[in-house]
Amino acid sequence: MIKRELQTVLEKWLYKGKILILYGARQVGKTTLVKELLKKYKISDGYFDCEIIALKQALETKDPDKLKQFVGNSKLVVLDEAQKVTDIGVTLKLLADHFPEVQIIATGSSSFDLANKVNEPLTGRALEFILAPLSIEELKQIYNPIELKEQVEQRLRFGMYPEIVRQAETAGKTLLDNLASKYLYKDILEFDRVRKSEILLRLLQFLALQIGNEVSFYELATALEVDRNTVIKYIDLLEKTFVITKLRAFSRNLRKEINKKNKIFFYDLGIRNSLIANYNPINIRNDLGGLWENFCVIERLKFLQNNGIAVNRYFWRTHDQKEIDYLEESDGKLKGFEFKWNKESFKPAGEFLKTYPGSTVDLINRNNFMEKLFKMQKITS
Repeated sequence: MIKRELQTVLEKWLYKGKILILYGARQVGKTTLVKELLKKYKISDGYFDCEIIALKQALETKDPDKLKQFVGNSKLVVLDEAQKVTDIGVTLKLLADHFPEVQIIATGSSSFDLANKVNEPLTGRALEFILAPLSIEELKQIYNPIELKEQVEQRLRFGMYPEIVRQAETAGKTLLDNLASKYLYKDILEFDRVRKSEILLRLLQFLALQIGNEVSFYELATALEVDRNTVIKYIDLLEKTFVITKLRAFSRNLRKEINKKNKIFFYDLGIRNSLIANYNPINIRNDLGGLWENFCVIERLKFLQNNGIAVNRYFWRTHDQKEIDYLEESDGKLKGFEFKWNKESFKPAGEFLKTYPGSTVDLINRNNFMEKLFKMQKITS
């Protein structure tokens, strides 16, 4: 069993008067994580799967006495896939108001659904956390640093889903293809405004082919023969179901800085590779640069999320092709990263360093990523 780093973060917030909301894509390990918490605190009757119709209906009552009968005497209650419960925000508020001694954790695989239901009733009373696929830092529990560096090519091909990381190639491909086809769209296609699954699949494939590059919503709309607003809506839904994440362009001082483009990265490269049916070895691929950039951006994001570090995240580029792959802004300071698979040295964009004094830019390659990518003083508790 690999202990998730987010478990430690959640434990720090238990019994402090906050409902804890845990988001994450399907199959990333949310249920396993909450059951580990219940096990640690010796709670045998606190887990409720809200996809079970009888449980869902029982939680839809607005009678506090009936809710108390439902949750029993447990001091830690987990409502798994809580977005399935109609008016779940009201139910959670009733539980918090009438039974403040009970710690409630609600999980959801789609933030657009659950967040819309809990934000207003629980304003100021809930904390939200995101569980991503396994991180390199978490894999240190079962592999030493040398093994992890040797395995990085496998991670670029097959990703980091818990069920995948220890599988042989053939089994890994089968499981990833099943995961991508069975679970990837489930929450999105259940959303009543999404009607055309073939457009969603084509959009994902276009995005998969453009990792590491700037994305034009207009060009995507033209290629898909839909309007730009449809593309924006679908990308928003894909973000809120934790399939992809966006980076915005950073622009403050220079006229020639690009300021309206986005880069899009996949939370898991195994899913990305499944979408384009390409699990080829690294040495015969033409997308290695994009794979490495995606890997580094997402591993850095996991590090930030798992350690409660809040930063603004961007990329930087000018119209004359000067660029920095990834930027973080915190306390008015800028820290940049260049992601190059094999390069041992590079020269940062002088124009950027001159324009933003005090900024730094580090090179992250296959040899130093474990030393440089996961370093930063925690700036939030």
